[in-house]
Amino acid sequence: MAKTLVWVEHDNASVKDATLAVVTAAAQLGEVHLLVAGHNCAAAGAAAAQIAGVAKVHVADDAAYANALAENVAPLIASLMAGHDAFLAPATTTGKNVAPRVAALLDVMQVSDILSVEGPKTFTRPIYAGNAIATVESSDAKLVITVRGTAFAKAAATGGSAAVEAVSGPGAAGTSSFVGSEVAKSERPELTSAKIIVSGGRALKDAETFQATIFPLADKLGAGVGASRAAVDAGYVPNDYQVGQTGKIVAPEVYVAVGISGAIQHLAGMKDSKTIIAINKDEDAPIFQVSDIGLVADLFNAVPELTGKL
Repeated sequence: MAKTLVWVEHDNASVKDATLAVVTAAAQLGEVHLLVAGHNCAAAGAAAAQIAGVAKVHVADDAAYANALAENVAPLIASLMAGHDAFLAPATTTGKNVAPRVAALLDVMQVSDILSVEGPKTFTRPIYAGNAIATVESSDAKLVITVRGTAFAKAAATGGSAAVEAVSGPGAAGTSSFVGSEVAKSERPELTSAKIIVSGGRALKDAETFQATIFPLADKLGAGVGASRAAVDAGYVPNDYQVGQTGKIVAPEVYVAVGISGAIQHLAGMKDSKTIIAINKDEDAPIFQVSDIGLVADLFNAVPELTGKL
C-alpha cells in the first residue's frame, strides 16, 4: 500500500485546520503519515496523533525547525521520502514555501493546488483563476502535492490513535535565519477558518468608512473580515484581509460581499462559499452571477440598517 507524508501546520501546541483537509486528500492515495517539525513540539505531535485516519506521526523536535524555515525542513522531508510515495502540504503560505523545495530536491514536478484525487497519480486543479479545471497525471515516481483546503472535507481532529515516532534530519542548512515576525492579532475569527466572512470592496471609499461600515456588521455576526484586492491596494485594510486569487482562498458557510463588483480574481478566492450574499448598487455587477442572495442597494444605507436589525 502506498504511503503518504503530510506536512502538519502547527503552533507547537495544536494542529491548524489547514492540515485536516490535507489528511482527507492523503487518505485517498494511501496510508497517512504526518510530519510534525518544530521545537518543543511534543504537544503538537500528540494532537496530530489524535486525527482520525492517521497511521503514524513523525516528530522532528529540533531548534532548526522552530520557525518552519523551508530551507531547513525541506531536506528533512526529502530524507523521509525514501519511505513514502507522496508528500502533501496545504496550499497555504508555508506549504507553498516548503513543497517546491521538496520537489526540487527529489527532482520531480510538483502538482499544485489540487481540487480532487481522480486516481493514484491523477488529480484536478484550477487554471485561469478557476475558470477552467485541468485534469493532470504525474509520471514521476514520487509525488509532491499542495492541496486546496476548501476542496476537501476536514478530517476529524479526534478519534485517532496513531503511533508517534521521533525522527531527525540534517538540521539547520545555514542558508537562512529567522529574524522576527509581526503577527496581526484580532478578536475576530481567522479568515481561512471563519464560518462567516464579511468582505468589503473599493466602494467603501477609505479606511475609516470601511471600519465604520464593515466591522460592526462582522462583530454582530461573529464573522471574519475580508476585502477585495482593490480595497487592500487602496490602503483600507492590511494585506492579510485580502480574499482572492492573490490573497486567501476561503469557503465559509456564509460570505457577505459588500461593495464588491466581483472581478474574476476575487471570485476565485470565495466562489466555493456555501451561501454568498451580495450587496451592490450596480445590478449588473458580476458578483450577482455567483451570489445566492443579491441586494441591489446603496451599501451606505443597507449595511447600517442590516447591522441595526441584527
